Amino acid sequence: MTSPDRSTPPQQQYAERSYRSPAALAGGALLLLLGLWLGGDALLRGDAHTRLTALFALLLGVPLVTAFTLRPLVRAAEDRLTVRNPFRTITLPWDAVEGLRAGYSTEVVTSDGTYQMWAIPVSLRQRKKAGQQATRGTGAQPRFGPHADAGPTPRAMADQALDELREVQERAARSESTQSQGEPEVRWSYPVLVPVVVGAVGLAVMVAV
Repeated sequence: MTSPDRSTPPQQQYAERSYRSPAALAGGALLLLLGLWLGGDALLRGDAHTRLTALFALLLGVPLVTAFTLRPLVRAAEDRLTVRNPFRTITLPWDAVEGLRAGYSTEVVTSDGTYQMWAIPVSLRQRKKAGQQATRGTGAQPRFGPHADAGPTPRAMADQALDELREVQERAARSESTQSQGEPEVRWSYPVLVPVVVGAVGLAVMVAV
């Protein structure tokens, strides 16, 4: 009988934070419904060549749409950051994260390279709007009355998400937990890649014949 593992860390004090793009989720769901409707109609009513073409088109299109819209996710736990992109999943212990930045896209910087976070898109329009609101808020404010406190400075969603991720990273650095140390791990998403390759090859053959 094995003895209990006393090195197990205590229960996490903070809940995990997950980030996804609502616009991508909505757009992906609509595209999948449209594709399945058109493909299903071709499978039911088309001849043999049309049915095979529709089948390979679905094998190609459905995983691609899913990969770029429904799959992307960023999850921040107390010990690691998980970035799920269209074709790869990157697991980063917080000790391996050297920086988080948002230019035209959000990125996490490590000693091994830079990884884009598809689940947290950067909206230049939203950032510009937030900057304009912040500029208007820097004017003179009355010391008393209902407008005495204008509230926090507005931030674009991507910038706000990175601020929250940096807070989690700082807590992990202060905790000095061994769970937050280690090397980055990158895994390819073969359940997405294999159907895409099969669908692309099959569709090319059906178009050629």
